[in-house]
Amino acid sequence: MTSNYRLQILPIIVLVLCCISTTYAQRDTNKWKAQIAIGVNSPSQSGFVDGFVGKSINFPTVNLGIQHMFKPELGAKFDFGFNRFSSDDASLVDFKTNYTRINIQMVYDPTERLGFMPRRMGLVAHVGPGYSFVKPLGDFGANDNSFLNVMAGLEFHYGLTQQISVYSDLSYILGLSGDFEPETDGFGSFNGNLLTITFGITFSISGCQYCD
Repeated sequence: MTSNYRLQILPIIVLVLCCISTTYAQRDTNKWKAQIAIGVNSPSQSGFVDGFVGKSINFPTVNLGIQHMFKPELGAKFDFGFNRFSSDDASLVDFKTNYTRINIQMVYDPTERLGFMPRRMGLVAHVGPGYSFVKPLGDFGANDNSFLNVMAGLEFHYGLTQQISVYSDLSYILGLSGDFEPETDGFGSFNGNLLTITFGITFSISGCQYCD
């Protein structure tokens, strides 16, 4: 093998090695991500007892999560949510209530299958069971309530860098709880459904091209 031939084939070998390395790195894309988001919530009025009316839009909602993708399209995440809502002007009684939840959810990312999404944008659906903890504040602090829930939502992502993306999330939390018995146990409390809209940041823990 002549020295000139070696010089000619060397760039090809380097290029092949780079392609293999890049391909391997992309297989690890988005395996682990951390999420933090803040936004607003809207509780269903059916979750309050008579005389108690909640505001239709409340602040804050705070969501924290860790997500792991088993495949490019399929994964799971564990997340925590804190929400606070308060009485509306139409309510006969003033109140404030903390609503906290934990959920384990399946995650589905159809971005590549859709084909029409811009390069830096992504779409992610999530759904799964969890548990809700309701804590009234003030005079009704003794009326704690907890129940199972099922949460489902849709996230829209936009990649800023190779490590960070911003996203918005629209989620609905279905409360699986019975009626308050007696009704006084529901004063200041809540046993209904919750709609949340949040905006946040996703940090890629394992490295990614765009965190979509």
